Amino acid sequence: MSEESTVPPQGGSTGRPKGLLQQMEELMAALNADLSALDADLQSAGRGAEDGEVQVGPGGPGSGF
Repeated sequence: MSEESTVPPQGGSTGRPKGLLQQMEELMAALNADLSALDADLQSAGRGAEDGEVQVGPGGPGSGF
């Protein structure tokens, strides 16, 4: 039996494995985009509320999410 890795290489069209730093940068970029979209959604939802009033979704304030 050989000592080969069972994890397939990850990468773009070159087929080379991505470095950990590159993977982290891509994940951070995706997270940043998701957070920006969430912020925009929250900002647009909050525009209808009066100053200091928080709008609560269908789960209610104690629902956990």
